[in-house]
Amino acid sequence: MSASLLLGALYVICAAVVAMLPIRRQYWPAGLMLIAAPLLLGLIGYQHGWIWFFLGMAAFLSMFRNPLRYLWRVARGERPEIPE
Repeated sequence: MSASLLLGALYVICAAVVAMLPIRRQYWPAGLMLIAAPLLLGLIGYQHGWIWFFLGMAAFLSMFRNPLRYLWRVARGERPEIPE
């Protein structure tokens, strides 16, 4: 198994652990994972084919749809509220 797939498997395990944290403790770990995912998917796509990149990116966008919506609203100048 390639190093990129091993890192991908480790990413999935870390994502499961972060999902079990209370919402207030998820912000920083999820933010770091939000940044790392496209880089990891790019590496997987480079080593194993771009179809896997696009499938992984679809899963990534599905998982992080709420943080991405929030960042999109902030980029547009809106002030979305953060859940307590």
